[in-house]
Formats: sequence, C-alpha cells, structure tokens
Amino acid sequence: MAQSFAATVGDWCQKVPDALEIVFKESTQELVSQLDQLVANMIYAGPQSPSYVRTGFLRASLMASTSAMPTMTRENPGVPVPADLGDVILVINGADLGDTLYLGYTANYAAYVHYGARGGAPRPWVTMVAQRWVAIVEAEAAEVKARLGL
Repeated sequence: MAQSFAATVGDWCQKVPDALEIVFKESTQELVSQLDQLVANMIYAGPQSPSYVRTGFLRASLMASTSAMPTMTRENPGVPVPADLGDVILVINGADLGDTLYLGYTANYAAYVHYGARGGAPRPWVTMVAQRWVAIVEAEAAEVKARLGL
C-alpha cells in the first residue's frame, strides 16, 4: 500500500533529529516568499490606475501569529510602506513543531483585492500560493534531504 505524503516525509524525518522541524519552518518561509512575490507580481507590477495611489501597504501588511489569525483591520496610511518580512520570519522561526501558524494580511481592503470588488478583477494570490503547499513541502523536504546527505 502506498504511503501518504505526510507519512513519506515523516518516515525519513524520524531518522534525523529536527529534520521535520527544519522542513516545517523552511516550507513555511518559502510559502511566505511566494506570497510576497506573487502579490508583487499581480498587484504592484502592472500599470497603475490614476485613481489609486500605490503605497505597498497591502504587501507590507502580511503578519504571522501562533495564537490567532491576523485580522484585516488596518487602514492604509496613504504613504509608502516598505515590505519587511522580518517579523513574519521571526514568528516562523520561533514556532515549535506542532504549533499552528496563522498567516494573514491585515490591510482592511485585502479581501477586496483578492476576491475583486467594484468591478475590479480578482487577484487571488493567497489561494494560488496555498494550492502550492504540498509541492512546496515536497521541494523543501528534498532540499533538506540533500543538504543532510540522506
């Protein structure tokens, strides 16, 4: 009988202490990296609308938590906001294996951009990256295996 994806990854991780935690954290960091890249490509790389001032706030509003899902309650300050994933990476690196990591955008208009509103086309970057989770974990597991000589 073929093993499940989780069982396959788990089997070789049992052989190396901390391998599962490394795969967990590096996969989550890669997911965050892909979220950041896709939001940049889908939202900020295209032509700018004359009625919309780009501040980078949506991109910069990504937050991580181990206790609760970040909420979309923050208003755009109207001035440029640099994207900095440092705090998100700190939360990921501080998480323990078995913790639930919550990743979410806190810009109060994030859902309107993702799903589309007022005639605007949806730009579902979160859904698109979430669908890549299994592939991300498989790639990171293969990289960790190679790095550890397994």
